[in-house]
Amino acid sequence: MKLTAEQVYERLINDDKILEVKGQIRFYLGNVDIVVKQRDVVGNIMQEWLEGWLRKNDIEYSPNPNTQMPPDIYLSPDDKTANLLEVKAFNYQATPGFDIADFNAFQQEIIAKPYMLHVKYLIFGYVMTEDGYVEIKKLWLKDVWNICRPMNKWPLNLQIKENVVHKIRPAKWYSNARSNFRPFETLEDFISAIQETMYQNPKTHNSAGTWLPDFISSYKKFYGVRLDVKRWGEIADKYIS
Repeated sequence: MKLTAEQVYERLINDDKILEVKGQIRFYLGNVDIVVKQRDVVGNIMQEWLEGWLRKNDIEYSPNPNTQMPPDIYLSPDDKTANLLEVKAFNYQATPGFDIADFNAFQQEIIAKPYMLHVKYLIFGYVMTEDGYVEIKKLWLKDVWNICRPMNKWPLNLQIKENVVHKIRPAKWYSNARSNFRPFETLEDFISAIQETMYQNPKTHNSAGTWLPDFISSYKKFYGVRLDVKRWGEIADKYIS
């Protein structure tokens, strides 16, 4: 059976009632059996759990052998350009701590493979009790631009070391609390932020001038749509207050 990312999400919420059940992580070695109570372990296990869920429900999929780049899962194994699913999880009692992608690899990847921008992000917000019970408090299905935002002095929220950009980091997209930085509303605005980040990043500064025309051409060739991407200075006020 084939399901889209949207159908996977709906089935987890409505059929499996994922927000109403509890689980535990158990570890067996020899004759010793323990309940794992370290919260950071949960995030690493959720992708494996979802793959087990797909198998149990006879849903077609194949895992991505490249664990460094999205997606984690191909829901259409015979077409690896569509129906792409990335699995993320974080402690709901804290802020999202996962990486979205390596910036330098991502900006190159979406020119060669523009469909990577349409990976769906299935995100589990979990809590773990003191006795090791895990509950899923929230489940989201998001586009990448909806979980990204600017940060101070940069158009994207980034991990930066010695003024060199490394990982793209997520926004707290689900919070109603007032923030100086808001998640992106459109794909085009996200692309604008990527281009401006390339100008500011010493490693990509020299290629920033040709990056956007190359990307727009590649996207149009694949989807038949020419994106209208504004300069970052024209849209920054939408996302920075």
